[in-house]
Amino acid sequence: MSTEENKALVRRWLEDVDTGDVGVVDKYVASSLVDHNPPPFQTEPGFEGAKQAFSYALGAFSDFRHEVKQQIAEGDYVVTRVTGYGTHSGEFLGIPATGREVQMEGIAIHRIVDGQLVEHWAQVDSTSLLVQLGAIPPPGQPPA
Repeated sequence: MSTEENKALVRRWLEDVDTGDVGVVDKYVASSLVDHNPPPFQTEPGFEGAKQAFSYALGAFSDFRHEVKQQIAEGDYVVTRVTGYGTHSGEFLGIPATGREVQMEGIAIHRIVDGQLVEHWAQVDSTSLLVQLGAIPPPGQPPA
């Protein structure tokens, strides 16, 4: 696949994730997936872990959507700068639902082979998310 096709595949993946259908994992993710930065709530590795993380996130955040801000591709790799938006409607990392609208910035790197996601790296601004959820004070403010 060309770099443009790989970028389009990642954009379609994010759009389909936003539908809330866990079955999109089967469509885009290779059974041999290696996730180099799984989220802390993911207890299974690889493909099964991706399904687990997807289900967990859907239970914690409703109305979730991704907005691709920028993509860069080289060879089999696609780097995507993305913002995620959603409503905190379920427990997340022990934090009860707040009903707050949240957003989280992140950068994801996917490696694509034969039209499937085979490797994933991600860095997200989890500190900002925890501030939005009221779990930690904003920078410069003392704890409550």
